[in-house]
Amino acid sequence: MPDAPPIVLVFSATDPTGGAGMQADVLTLASMGCHPLSVITAITVQDTMGVDDILPIDADWIADQARCVLEDMPVAAFKIGVIGSVDNVTAIAEVVSDYPEIPLILDPVLSSGRGDELANEDIVSAMRELLIPQTTIITPNSLEARRLALDDRDDKDNPDLEECAKRIIASGCEYVLITGTHENTLQVVNILYGESGVASSESWPRLAGQYHGSGCTLASAIAATIANGLPMIEAVKDAQEYTWQTLKAGFRAGMGQHIPDRLFWAREDERDEHSGQADDTGKDPL
Repeated sequence: MPDAPPIVLVFSATDPTGGAGMQADVLTLASMGCHPLSVITAITVQDTMGVDDILPIDADWIADQARCVLEDMPVAAFKIGVIGSVDNVTAIAEVVSDYPEIPLILDPVLSSGRGDELANEDIVSAMRELLIPQTTIITPNSLEARRLALDDRDDKDNPDLEECAKRIIASGCEYVLITGTHENTLQVVNILYGESGVASSESWPRLAGQYHGSGCTLASAIAATIANGLPMIEAVKDAQEYTWQTLKAGFRAGMGQHIPDRLFWAREDERDEHSGQADDTGKDPL
């Protein structure tokens, strides 16, 4: 039998639209040549406009889901998305602490694109204390980075993004990738920080519209590139390229945000095949 593809274990919430959450993670990982394992942390009620409700899964169930598959299959990377509760943070932190050699990619999903809260301050504090110290790379947008960096400091503190990265790294993680989609810039600038400062910086054309699940896609793409053996800087760059292509090919399935097309490459192949065919009249088919 052929060798198994790299296996990535994902802790995340469901999204019935398929645009974000576990469904986005699974699609991204599969599209990038990995086999995803899914540990459900919460069930959401949402559409492409926002999240209406969230039901966290019992923490013991989360631990049992993870340990069952971890005892059965070799995992090349962990990816964490929406967590749902403080108890769930604790349960996940305990599980991953038993596998310190496995890279951990943390997407700190603190709110939906509409602004619906997905992590209160207790959850954020638990993430700082229990998960970030075990994290290989964390992928906040600029708003999330500022919230994570405040900690117990004065609410009037307004650090720049480089200072935010320094504070997050001081919490114990190895790398911080701060994405610039929420910044007022002509291009989207994503900066990767390490212990020594800026490790790399990539600029991408700013696309029109808003996208449901772009952060999930990026973090899962990084998990996939790391699981496939790429070094960090190259892994982050390739993941950004993949994510930008999914956004460029995104589609509007509902009344809200666009959904990234994680299988854009398959549709491109299909279009190329059709465009290269001709009917008996010598004209390209419709």
